[in-house]
Amino acid sequence: MKTAATLALLAVGILAFRPALPPTETLKAEALQDLQAHYAEYQKVAQRIWGFAEVGYKETKSSALLQEELRKNGFAVQAGVADIPTAFVATYGSGQPVIGILAEYDALPGLAQQAVADKTAIAGQDAGHGCGHNLFGTASVATGIALKKLLKEGKLHGTVKVYGCPAEEGGSGKVYLVRAGLFQGVDAVLHWHPASQNATMVGKYIANTSAKFRFHGIAAHAAAAPERGRSALDGVEAMDHMVNMMREHVPQETRIHYVITGGGKAPNVVPDFAEVYYYVRHPNRAEVQAVFERVVKAAEGAALGTGTTMDYEIIGGTHDLLVNETLAHALQRNLEQVGGVAYTAEEAAFAQKIQASLGVPAPPVAQAAAIEPYQMRSLGGSSDVGDVSYVVPTVGLSAATWVPGTPAHSWQAVACSGKEIGTKGLMVAAKTMTLTAIDLFTSPDLLAKAKAELAQQVGSYVYKPLLGDRKPALNYRD
Repeated sequence: MKTAATLALLAVGILAFRPALPPTETLKAEALQDLQAHYAEYQKVAQRIWGFAEVGYKETKSSALLQEELRKNGFAVQAGVADIPTAFVATYGSGQPVIGILAEYDALPGLAQQAVADKTAIAGQDAGHGCGHNLFGTASVATGIALKKLLKEGKLHGTVKVYGCPAEEGGSGKVYLVRAGLFQGVDAVLHWHPASQNATMVGKYIANTSAKFRFHGIAAHAAAAPERGRSALDGVEAMDHMVNMMREHVPQETRIHYVITGGGKAPNVVPDFAEVYYYVRHPNRAEVQAVFERVVKAAEGAALGTGTTMDYEIIGGTHDLLVNETLAHALQRNLEQVGGVAYTAEEAAFAQKIQASLGVPAPPVAQAAAIEPYQMRSLGGSSDVGDVSYVVPTVGLSAATWVPGTPAHSWQAVACSGKEIGTKGLMVAAKTMTLTAIDLFTSPDLLAKAKAELAQQVGSYVYKPLLGDRKPALNYRD
């Protein structure tokens, strides 16, 4: 029987005879060449997902396509993880380090748009990729495949995991993956996001809790017998009024927004059901929870005052983003090596038309080729990648997939995401993440420093999902 000491000596011996890795710069040059060689293939994948335009938790075709690309490249794919049919984890390799890559692919409702420089809807279609997640998922898969090739050839040692992350847009898909323990044993995670500039993400996503408040009343004829009715819509409107008054008395960084998703069907019928969908955001997760509790109290008061009843369902909840500067500095160096994108004359003309439609002064079109300096900046919105950043060192970048000055969640972003302008930015992201992953595979000291930084940031806090123990809100877009 072999003793523990004997086994340890054997392990050391195996490592001693492991072939030396090629120089890092050699690996990076090979990976860049490989990614560029498959440009047309990844462009096709991104365009197909752009055409699918599937909203959160309904990304059946998009998820299946990305899984297919990974399987045919030798990944073992576990589908339907964390009780989400369109989520997956694709794995290649063995042992440490384990590097994770996040992939998103959900579209946004109400943003169907053709890939043209004027606002032109797509007949029969509602959703569109106003956040460029068709590009996001494709670039992340491309990164995983590029790393797999180096692992297969023995030029890198370890494991790469590509995480299929549905419903980032309000569905908090990654939170369920974190809650299910799917990031245990992962040493670092890379992600990116489409944007109108090339930059390392060294800023804060803000924490967020969302919920649907449902009021139930009594239907009646609004003219013949209004006294018999109790309007659920009155409940919603009373709640909204109280929350709007509350805005004066919350920390100024707080963001509260809502849409009435149901308010009755006919003016002459007192509505017996109405629904309003709320988001509460703040840079501090504890403040989000405190403000959200006050929103709930407003809803309870509205129900009491209007003679209705109310219930609510937590839809999503995400942590703020922890910036790992150890990894961010490494990514910045690689982003500067990759560089931005250059437009053809035709693309520049398209870009200028898009900019003209924005109605505000826009940066020079050539800004798409620039790399933003390393600096802390506000990222503005919320993202479920924040939850990932609390359990594993995480780093990301934005890449210029849209014309400079284009805002996310706009028809202009959808149009750019469907053009080669988007594909060019996709390749910047894939190349930058691949080069950074190579650094992580080849530098134990870099990983150790990143883990130490995360441990210091988290301190004594024990991660707890803001959405509690609810099951994934698979029909939150209905």
